[in-house]
Amino acid sequence: MLSNKRIQELELVMEFEKVEECFKEVSSWIENVGRKRLKETINLDDSLEMLLQAQKHFKEFDLVASEHCRRGQEALKKMNQWEDFSFVDVHSYRVKLQTYEDELEEFCTQLDETRHRVCETVRLYEFFDKVRQGICCTEEGVKS
Repeated sequence: MLSNKRIQELELVMEFEKVEECFKEVSSWIENVGRKRLKETINLDDSLEMLLQAQKHFKEFDLVASEHCRRGQEALKKMNQWEDFSFVDVHSYRVKLQTYEDELEEFCTQLDETRHRVCETVRLYEFFDKVRQGICCTEEGVKS
C-alpha cells in the first residue's frame, strides 16, 4: 500500500509539473502582455472613429487573451483529479494551484469587464452620434 501511495504521489507530482509549466507560460503572458493591454483600454478615446478603432484592436487582443484564459482553465481542470487522492500529501501543490487559479480568475474577470465596458462605450457613442446627427438635421430643417 505504501508503494502504491508513493507511485500515486510521483504521478501527481509529474502531472503537477506539466500543469505548472503550462500555467507559468499563461501567467507570464498575463503579467507581461495581458495586464498592460487591459490598462491601455482604461482611457478610451473621445471620438466615435477612434473608439471603433480601439474596439477593433481590443477584439484582436481579446481573442488571444481568451485563448490564454482557456489554456489556463484547462490546465487547472486536469488537477481536479486531486480531490480523489485525499490520502496523498498534496497540500503544498494545492496552495500553488490556488494561487494560479486566483490569478487566472482575476485576469479573466478583468477581461470580461473590459470587453463589456468597451462594447457599452461604443454603443453609447453610436447613440450620441445618432442624436447629434438628428439634432443637426432638425436645425437645418428649421433654418430652411
